[in-house]
Parts: sequence; C-alpha cells; structure tokens
Amino acid sequence: MSQELVLGIYVFIMAIFVGFEVISRVPSVLHTPLMSGTNAIHGIVVLGAFLVAGSADTPLLHTLGFIAVVFGAANVFGGFVVTDRMLEMFKKREIPQGEKKDA
Repeated sequence: MSQELVLGIYVFIMAIFVGFEVISRVPSVLHTPLMSGTNAIHGIVVLGAFLVAGSADTPLLHTLGFIAVVFGAANVFGGFVVTDRMLEMFKKREIPQGEKKDA
C-alpha cells in the first residue's frame, strides 16, 4: 500500500470516531441549527464526489465515486427530512373551533 492510501484510511477512521463523539454529545435543542449547517456542508461533499468521480481513470475509482455520490446525496436528503421533522415540533397547532384552549 502506498503511504498516501494509508494516510487517507487513517484520516477516514479518525473522522468516524470524532464525528460519532461530537454528534452523540449534541443536545436536542441544537440539533436543528446544526442539521441546517451540515446540510450545506454535505452539498459541498456531493459536489466534491462528482468531481472525483468525473476525473476517475479506472473502473474501481468510477465505482467508488458513484458510491460516494449516492451516499452523499442520501445524507443530504436524510438531513433535510430530519430538519423538517424537527421544525414540525415548533409549529403551533390549530385548535378546532368547537374546543376550548387549555390554560
């Protein structure tokens, strides 16, 4: 293995551990603002995956680039779904006309 590949694998594994620790310690109040920020970052990740997949020379790199695009897009989509669900919690519910509002 080349030294560059080993370094890339090392950075990837460290990113997994650091990401897990950071995300697991985020309180639920901060979840929605953080998801909005990470959705923007994941959009940049998808763009980078497109660039890498487009400049690939071998079928293996094309396959890895395609997988990166699919996973990045799924992450963006999932982030928007979670953000939308979290924002639904903050919407005021309408009270039907026949019911009284509890104090």
